[in-house]
Amino acid sequence: MADESQKWVLMVTAQTPTNIAVIKYWGKRDETLILPVNDSISVTLDPEHLCTTTTVAVSPSFDKDRMWLNGKEISLSGGRFQSCLREIRCRAGDVEDEKKGIKIAKKDWEKLHVHIASYNNFPTAAGLASSAAGLACLVFSLAKLMNVKEDHGKLSAIARQGSGSACRSLYGGFVKWIMGKDEKGSDSIAVQLADEKHWDDLVIVIAVVSSRQKETSSTTGMRETVETSMLLQHRAKEVVPKRILQMEEAIRNRDFASFAHLTCADSNQFHAVCLDTCPPIFYMNDTSHRIISIVEKWNRSEGTPQVAYTFDAGPNAVMIARNRKVAGVLLQKLLFYFPPQPDTDLNSYVIGDKSILKDAGLEGMKDVEALPPPPEIKDNIPAQKYKGDVSYFICTRPGKGPVLLSDESQALLNPESGLPK
Repeated sequence: MADESQKWVLMVTAQTPTNIAVIKYWGKRDETLILPVNDSISVTLDPEHLCTTTTVAVSPSFDKDRMWLNGKEISLSGGRFQSCLREIRCRAGDVEDEKKGIKIAKKDWEKLHVHIASYNNFPTAAGLASSAAGLACLVFSLAKLMNVKEDHGKLSAIARQGSGSACRSLYGGFVKWIMGKDEKGSDSIAVQLADEKHWDDLVIVIAVVSSRQKETSSTTGMRETVETSMLLQHRAKEVVPKRILQMEEAIRNRDFASFAHLTCADSNQFHAVCLDTCPPIFYMNDTSHRIISIVEKWNRSEGTPQVAYTFDAGPNAVMIARNRKVAGVLLQKLLFYFPPQPDTDLNSYVIGDKSILKDAGLEGMKDVEALPPPPEIKDNIPAQKYKGDVSYFICTRPGKGPVLLSDESQALLNPESGLPK
């Protein structure tokens, strides 16, 4: 009979969005606790299009902690996972599931093992903040499973120890990560500046330039920048504090011109800091530079910014359009310069919010082939096209923070065995 009582599995499934920084975090003042050298501000992306889904399970029959990412088992020995697990475990509460007849006392969590399965609906380690969504989701789902009573701010400080920008994925809309002053990091937390409904005109178009893993990981890149870049010191002390205040004001007032100017300038300075590192780090490629050039020419020809661009530690372009109409025109321009290969279905080349395609009057490949050259191109210069240089585009918008999924069919682990489905 004792064996029967060991059979239960208790599970929680959650979904957490990714976020893209508009004022960048780059450089740590404490490697272990992941404390940044400056504040940062991000926009959370709609989880419908870019998110991590994580199922966490506990059972007395599990003999060790195990984790599966996108269907493959990965080692949990890394310090990032261990610190998140340790921090959540020591804050765990009593848990009771009357339906299943399960009772877990606070002290039992030290002895119980967990199984974790995580799935990203976008490329991992390609500069789309997959670790941010992944570690935020891990912390959020474990906190729910273990009945942790901490508020989101405290949870964000735990997620931060897994992946710095993960702290910002615990909220929707616009989020600020406060660098904090405390040596132990107690005040280095994320706070929400405005929810996703505050500025819902914005449309976000992401050009996935390459879904390969990057050559220099963010962790290594940051360490080398902190050690060798004079520009980083200037950025952290002189530039970012002013930009943070200006960005907060731009978001509060929904002032797109200021928002775009700050976003583009901060992205460019972040990549300048990477170039100022020894040896230099190259996250952008020729396609990234072409996209910047297209957006800059268009913004200048309009006299006021229509689109902001920002690049994280990778070549993918995140473009934020001021409204749906502008997003439609942006998509036309991007598809003119970066058409898909001839046999591509347009619906698999532009994913996410498909209604933007309709707004742009693009029903299929014939419409893309018929696109006229954008007016910024001078008539006497034939426009060059770069077929196949973009893998695909994702259309999305600012989105909400983490949610629990109550439908068991969305779980990634089997409710009987606690192993991947």
